[in-house]
Amino acid sequence: MPDDFDLLETNSNEKTEKVDVNWGKAIDQMKSKLAQEDDPESRQKILNATLDNVVDMAEKDRTTLLDAIKDLTDYQDEVGIMFEGFSALNAAEQKIIDDAIKRLERAKVELEDAKNKPDTWWNNLWGRKSKIRDAEQELQNAQKERDASDNKAKAMFQQRIETADVQTLLNELSFKSQAAIQRLKDREIEIKEVEESLKTAIVEASNNHTKALQKKQEVEDKLEEQYALLKQARQALEEVADKQSTEYSDALAKVTTLEQKVEELEGLKNAYTTLAASKDSFVHKHNLTIKVLTSLRSNLQTHRAKLKSDTDERLKYYDGYVVALKARTDQEFAAILEHLGVKTDEHIGETLAAMHTASAKARQEMMDNIPVHEKVMQGVYGSYAEALGEIRTKDAEIQKNFADRYGIDMKEIFDEYYKVDPNAPAGDGGGEPAGQPKPEASEDDLLG
Repeated sequence: MPDDFDLLETNSNEKTEKVDVNWGKAIDQMKSKLAQEDDPESRQKILNATLDNVVDMAEKDRTTLLDAIKDLTDYQDEVGIMFEGFSALNAAEQKIIDDAIKRLERAKVELEDAKNKPDTWWNNLWGRKSKIRDAEQELQNAQKERDASDNKAKAMFQQRIETADVQTLLNELSFKSQAAIQRLKDREIEIKEVEESLKTAIVEASNNHTKALQKKQEVEDKLEEQYALLKQARQALEEVADKQSTEYSDALAKVTTLEQKVEELEGLKNAYTTLAASKDSFVHKHNLTIKVLTSLRSNLQTHRAKLKSDTDERLKYYDGYVVALKARTDQEFAAILEHLGVKTDEHIGETLAAMHTASAKARQEMMDNIPVHEKVMQGVYGSYAEALGEIRTKDAEIQKNFADRYGIDMKEIFDEYYKVDPNAPAGDGGGEPAGQPKPEASEDDLLG
């Protein structure tokens, strides 16, 4: 069959790529972690919230975020996502990877330069072969460093976020969301490309199905001819009387040749029949695959659109949350300052009162140390009693004035003041006062 179309030829140039990813396990682990976040006491926590409670809740948020970031990072490894493309590395972490890449590229160039040196006795004399060996060893070392750089950067990243604040963790989660959006978009493009290739495959399979049927029909037509010739040849063989003659041998050879031809055509008929059925089957398989891929691509578009939109909104939401945390801290700081201010006021008041008491005692000691003659002291105490009487009279006027003007009863305050000396005179100027009121009452006299 002189035809450039041959469905029996096997195409050995097809490329296959094996991807071994345990998606189910990774996704189940993530779902399990998320399911543990259901807290039936959340309503009660809100109702009974205090600033101290909020601190605990915020720390739980940080811990939950930290666990989520760790799980996502582990998930990246399981599904084959490049670490440096899915995590927000800082300068030090990124430098580890960049340095490893530069070293590897430099080692490749140096090895290529060493090998490009002409293989002459002169170059070999100056160490061409040893330079090649050294360059090959450096390339191996550089490749090992590059392979390990991701793990080193990842370890530094994990250590950094272990003590990171909520804002850093939220930024990391946002970065992963942005990376996931791009990944979903890339996957959509990949699916679309496969869909187009499958559409082409459907056309090819359909054409091959048609051609296989055509070939099958051609073979069947030839079979009909060969069947007729074989029937005639067998009849001619039977009509030969002398079974030992050359005529019989020729007739038998002709029958054998026709039988062989029929057998070959029968085989081709079966082959093209099978191929036609196979191509028809693949038309339906490809069509089903396209439907599935289109559905998946549509779902990915939905997730990507929602994730992109929600991420934009979530960034604002996170900003509000971080500002709220800072405001809570500022509020607590203000409360602490207020508390310290009140305590300071109390302490200063106590100190001032102690100063007054100490001053009064100092004046008492000063008076006790003055040599006192009875006659002089009687005159002093008499004057003191007289002055005290005037003071009490003035006190009474002040009390009344305060009561009239401000509605404040000063009697208790003044009574407390005079309780310091239970033996104080009654205010008639007679008697000999003793105790605490001495320096207070005589202050003006002594300083006058």
